[in-house]
Amino acid sequence: MDDARTVLDIKEYPDTEVQKNRVLTLEEWQDKWVSRKIGFHQEQGHKLLKKHLDAFLKGESGLRVFFPLCGKAVEMKWFADRGHSVVGVEISELGILEFFSEQNLSYSEEPITEVPGAKVFKSSAGNISLYCCSIFDLPRLNIGKFDRIWDRGALVAVNPSDRKRYADVMLSLLKEGFHYLLAVLSYDPTKHAGPPFYVPDAEIKMLFDTKCKIHCLEKVDAFEERHKSWGIDYIFEKLYLLTEK
Repeated sequence: MDDARTVLDIKEYPDTEVQKNRVLTLEEWQDKWVSRKIGFHQEQGHKLLKKHLDAFLKGESGLRVFFPLCGKAVEMKWFADRGHSVVGVEISELGILEFFSEQNLSYSEEPITEVPGAKVFKSSAGNISLYCCSIFDLPRLNIGKFDRIWDRGALVAVNPSDRKRYADVMLSLLKEGFHYLLAVLSYDPTKHAGPPFYVPDAEIKMLFDTKCKIHCLEKVDAFEERHKSWGIDYIFEKLYLLTEK
């Protein structure tokens, strides 16, 4: 990772501790779906993913692709339509049901015996499986390992105190030769409590550097009108590609 970029971020946002004790419960995330506070959902999919899709997929077919905290991400259908196998995890059953409804996909629903109250929803074609449970329940489910992970809106949504635990789960899911695409947001964390949370470059390095080469593909201005209500006047999105060391 570019050390100059890391130093710049720390210098620009000296108080990176400001959000560290911020905690949202799983119930609060479920309530966001009920109350339609889902500004994080992108109906047209993610522009940077589209732009860097070839670098992510490398022309390979039949990949297993994982979507942490997937919501109803339209990209899940993109990958399934390209012949890949998609697995997602989402705490909101409403989000999962909306995905199948909006994508006009029939599905089946099964309880998961290892985790009380958890369920898995599978497309009738068998190429999309969405688990309704906490991301931290995954080690108990034996869902296998993945060629690709698309992490947009996941690391930035996890409570800061849970990031190490989250990263350990992600690293445990990676196959040899993996590509892990990670999108994070950069803004002044003293002005917005999150989520989405500010994740500095130095922390990405701390979380993933032991097993991953970390390359910043692009940094773009992501400021929209809705961000004014956060009390901030700029926000950047950074897209990283993590590959095997």
